[in-house]
Amino acid sequence: MECDKCGRDAVHHAAYSGAHLCGDHLCASVERRVRRRVREDSLLPDDATPEDPERWVIGLSGGKDSVVLTQILAETFEQDRRVEIVALSIHEGIEGYRDESLTASERLTDDLDVVHETVGYAEEFGVRMDDVVEDDPENMAPCAYCGVFRRDLLEAYAEKHDADKLLTGHNLDDEAQTALMNVFEGDVRQMAKHFDASLGPFPERNPTDRFVPRAKPLRDVPEKEVALYAHVRDLPAHITECPHASEAYRGEIRDLLLEFEERHPGVRHSIMSGYEELAALAAERHRGEDSETDEALSPCVECGSTTANEVCRKCSLLASLEAA
Repeated sequence: MECDKCGRDAVHHAAYSGAHLCGDHLCASVERRVRRRVREDSLLPDDATPEDPERWVIGLSGGKDSVVLTQILAETFEQDRRVEIVALSIHEGIEGYRDESLTASERLTDDLDVVHETVGYAEEFGVRMDDVVEDDPENMAPCAYCGVFRRDLLEAYAEKHDADKLLTGHNLDDEAQTALMNVFEGDVRQMAKHFDASLGPFPERNPTDRFVPRAKPLRDVPEKEVALYAHVRDLPAHITECPHASEAYRGEIRDLLLEFEERHPGVRHSIMSGYEELAALAAERHRGEDSETDEALSPCVECGSTTANEVCRKCSLLASLEAA
């Protein structure tokens, strides 16, 4: 199998496009899509200057997705001083798992000369995920606790760094899985949130200044191509599943999507194209309700985070763990 671009040995066949690509042309393709997404989502405003640059905080776990995203954006803006990049890693307190990925993150950011900060659940919340799994007073999957805690830290430290954008390494597979889950669950409000979290496809969007806007520049790139990119470029990615991962439902959706993609190449792209239209309609439907909800948001009485309740979800979970 030869590369369509240069005739060298191909390392990948993208069935959805029919392309056969060597390592170099695969990497160029991934980089092109990430940079196109940055442009189409208008992540870099016209008024950004070296004197008043954009500050982007990237959630860097040390896994393949966040490592690839950080590598591409750091190289893209290496000579463009209109963007400052800060990499933020989170230590959940999982023995024998996160330490290796943090080492990978440190190697990457040292190589790229990117500012890197690490924060941990133990220091910030007084809990470790290993202990949460043992106690589990809410009888929830570990990922449910971890997701709440991680989002809180990402948002808090993005705000601390006065970030203009918070970037995460969600790839096409991640996004298509989430889209299907929301459709299967009939979660129209979550679709509307997808619209509100999107910076580019909808130019009429007016994000509030209550939260740091999020962006997902990898969302056009399939997971396999992200992994191949990391391999071809020999990036220090730590590719190991969390020992507490137990998202059985998402796993079923992932397997279903992979099966459909094999039989019907391009289905992930089609899902996301249709889903974003549905998300726009859902956001329009709930816009009036959301504006009323926004007025009801207030600081959490425990930590000051913005919440629709007296106590935010993070503080509620921490209180349950403390009482267990």
